[in-house]
Amino acid sequence: MPAANSTSRSFVTSDTNEAGQRTGGCACGAIRYRVTGPLRQIIACHCAQCRRTSGHFVAATACRRQHLELVNDSTLKWFRAIPGYRRGFCQLCGSSLFFEADDEDRCSIAAGSLDDDSGLRIAAHIFCEEQGRYYDIDGDTPRHDAGAHAVPMPD
Repeated sequence: MPAANSTSRSFVTSDTNEAGQRTGGCACGAIRYRVTGPLRQIIACHCAQCRRTSGHFVAATACRRQHLELVNDSTLKWFRAIPGYRRGFCQLCGSSLFFEADDEDRCSIAAGSLDDDSGLRIAAHIFCEEQGRYYDIDGDTPRHDAGAHAVPMPD
């Protein structure tokens, strides 16, 4: 994870600047981040772990770790429910923000935490065999029973 600067606080109102950066944060505003590189299209994860941490399925984009800057992370906490993976959330408001594997060069970002999600669409559903029984997955978007999908990380 890039070095975090906990002393700067930014509540940026312009969602995407001229350089293509995206900003986002938690519900209470205590955590703010900036993405300085391209984002992957959204993956909808229906696994039991994601459903428990979010209350429904998780819709997440992703970026390369070096493109994620934590502008303010003073209330960011990490939780490890599965060895080799961690979830980042705000300890004040409970917003689920990040998910990453220890051995990968990407960080998944909750799509709903972005200030501007324009241009992003759900490109695949994963762990469909674990979906909640109270909802259907509609549409023609590709579905996968496990976690593998064909949605590439941008360069």
